[in-house]
Amino acid sequence: MAAEGNAGQLLGVVTLLAAAVVAVPLLKRIGFGSVLGYLAAGMMIGPFGLQLIHDPHTIIRVGELGVVMFLFVIGLELKPSHLWELRGQIFGLGSLQVVVCAVLLTFVGMAFGFPWQVSFVCAAGFVLTSTALVMQVLSERGDITEPRGQRIVSILLFEDLLIVPLLAVVAFLAPTEVVHEPTSPLWQRIGIAALSLGALVAIGLWLLNPLFRVLAQARAREVMTAAALLVVLGAALLMEIGGFSMAMGAFVAGVLLSESTFRHQLEADIEPFRGLLLGLFFLGVGMALDLQVVATNWMLITSGLLALMLVKALCIYAVARLAKSSHGDALDRAVLMAQGGEFAFVLFAEALKLRVISPEVNANMTAIVVLSMGVTPVALLLYRRFARAQSVSMDGVEPAQNLQGNVLIIGFGRVGQIACQAPLAQGAKLSIIEIDPEVIRAVEPYGFKAYYGDGARHEILHAAGAHHARAIIVCVNDKKAATRIVESTRHYCPQVKLLVRAFDREHALELVKHDADYIVRETFESALLLGRQAVLTLGASEHEADAVTEEVRMRDAERFALETTGGLFAGRALVLGNIERIEPPNQEARDAQ
Repeated sequence: MAAEGNAGQLLGVVTLLAAAVVAVPLLKRIGFGSVLGYLAAGMMIGPFGLQLIHDPHTIIRVGELGVVMFLFVIGLELKPSHLWELRGQIFGLGSLQVVVCAVLLTFVGMAFGFPWQVSFVCAAGFVLTSTALVMQVLSERGDITEPRGQRIVSILLFEDLLIVPLLAVVAFLAPTEVVHEPTSPLWQRIGIAALSLGALVAIGLWLLNPLFRVLAQARAREVMTAAALLVVLGAALLMEIGGFSMAMGAFVAGVLLSESTFRHQLEADIEPFRGLLLGLFFLGVGMALDLQVVATNWMLITSGLLALMLVKALCIYAVARLAKSSHGDALDRAVLMAQGGEFAFVLFAEALKLRVISPEVNANMTAIVVLSMGVTPVALLLYRRFARAQSVSMDGVEPAQNLQGNVLIIGFGRVGQIACQAPLAQGAKLSIIEIDPEVIRAVEPYGFKAYYGDGARHEILHAAGAHHARAIIVCVNDKKAATRIVESTRHYCPQVKLLVRAFDREHALELVKHDADYIVRETFESALLLGRQAVLTLGASEHEADAVTEEVRMRDAERFALETTGGLFAGRALVLGNIERIEPPNQEARDAQ
């Protein structure tokens, strides 16, 4: 019997993995993104599909840890000083968007004939955007650290802060006969929340860095990974005990470790778990969509979905424009954040328990929220293909078509314009593609003909002649885009030599994994020249300066070779530092003594 139970559990895990492995690459290849792939896979294998998995809510609960880890990684990128600079966006922009959207969405519910209490609960569930979906999309686009991405992250953080107040409002709206007195007084609950937050800050400031130093000296990689998970999950648990969200706890822990010397190692340790659990979360959301409810109430659900998403998108756009965002950024934010969020499931469950909403309303609104999360990737795809193309002036810009150069340059900014000079001096025939129309127009007076195109797309590579080029030089000023281009090019034309500009050392290691042939870190050569000049300034001869520079270059190459197999810190012994170290005496010194 135990063996049968273990086999059943293993079958469930295999089913989840198989569904993700099949659906996600398929839908990404079509252009819909990984989120819709997970949602479709969940619908297919869930209790309302093939019935291979029967408990989506447990999977959602476990998958929420992926959201928690995502917020931890985001926190690692935000130093406390930078977070303080964002306070106006978090509380100003965030509160303005939430209040305006909540009021108008409540009116939408009342227009459908529901009481204002039910309408408010439904609006509150839908107004809080899906942190998991938005963060995943921002990560795939490489926008998290950009100003527009930071504004979206700020709004999401404010929405996470509203979880506890909204649950309190739901309890206030409940009929008198079902409201139970809280087991502890208000002052005690506020005290527990303050103590939890204070304990987390104290641990982050004074205990975590010494802990990681001790673990690093032990040189046990698996223990470092376990410690990283302990920090994330422990912070989440501590904040949940205090009445906050788990994601908020992980985010605070990340911010407190953002200036730690172990930041990159922590991010590398968490990343595999984050991606896997976030995928599991979306699988669970897909499973939770009750297709029978959708079929029975399809008119109400469809009209409600369209009305809520349209009104929310219009509110977000209006608030963004009021906050001085450009038309393009406001439209992008409206499309990206127009869906309901995962917190809606918690809010609706609590409202159902307290009889604020009926089981039928709960089922319909859950279906609307899930469908809105599924519609968002499609809306983003349509927006990317049509709206953005129309918002940028394409006057004087030609798309790449039947180019025949033996050297293809992708990205023609400050690096590409210099990199092309040597091939031109050698007599090469260049093909140039660039995604920014302004750059294309700007370089034409200097004698360059560049064509419009996204080098990560197979059809653009074909039109640019990548399949018969002898070399492709990737010079884009975006490491995420560069990685996508390398991955796509290597798949489309594996025989071509790929020469790639890397943003930094970590990016160079990533490009090695994607089989780039030659990689140049954008600051490496200029930094070597500065160092050589410093050696000359100290009195060295030209020959001595060249020898020192070559030694540094060789040490860096040896270090990089170690890092390609052993990780980012594998070659740190080869780095020359300015901290004086007491070296142990060598064997000859001991013999002399």
